[in-house]
Amino acid sequence: MPSLRQLASALFGIVLCGISLPASAQSFSDAQRGDIEAIVRNYLIAHPEVLEEAMAELTKRQSAAEAEKHQAGIAKHADEIFNSPRNVTLGNKDGDVTFVEFFDYNCGYCKRAMLDMMELIKGDPKLKVVLKEFPVLSAGSVEAAQVGVAVRMQDPTGKKYLDFHQKLLGGRGAADKARALAVAKEVGLDMARLEKDLASPEVRNTLEENMKLAEAMGMNGTPSYVIGKQVVVGAVGVENLKEKIGIARCGKATC
Repeated sequence: MPSLRQLASALFGIVLCGISLPASAQSFSDAQRGDIEAIVRNYLIAHPEVLEEAMAELTKRQSAAEAEKHQAGIAKHADEIFNSPRNVTLGNKDGDVTFVEFFDYNCGYCKRAMLDMMELIKGDPKLKVVLKEFPVLSAGSVEAAQVGVAVRMQDPTGKKYLDFHQKLLGGRGAADKARALAVAKEVGLDMARLEKDLASPEVRNTLEENMKLAEAMGMNGTPSYVIGKQVVVGAVGVENLKEKIGIARCGKATC
């Protein structure tokens, strides 16, 4: 959001560029520029509420433009977002609403978001949940995500993946390859197969697909969600997520 000083400067620029319609009047002398700036400055000082109104309108327009970009990204990539064979799918696989979460194993906010996700799965039998690795925080995040993809390749049911996911994301310390492999072993994965799968193109292709989808929708942090036609960025809490699910399901926060 721009500061009041930045907004005032922008208003000066608008006035200087558009105060006179004839082309010959578009070039102002230094004295004319000074007079115009003084008029605008004095007006804004006398009516500071104009700046607040302008900032509110600017924020509204930016939010609308962002929502439009999100919706366009979802519409264009809907099949990859909701039904990609590379997705980890939990909850009701035939649910009436799909809740997609992009996460990073080193994201502190994702730990809280994981608890929100588990509460949603438990309390909403019609909800389909999709998890997508989105390692943006560190090299360790990329390593942990690569192991996560290999876990998914070995566990199409998602049961062991969820166990792996909870233990790695909910544990202490930074996540990297060594820690992710230790957790995979703890939950009973075939480690020889895991190492083999880690070297396959599927791991790279999965992460590239997730990154491209996030970029297309303007996501820049974790956790981020796609719920129906909505993109939600940040750990907004379970109640806010329930409202978004309600909107996707029936057009209002509470169905």
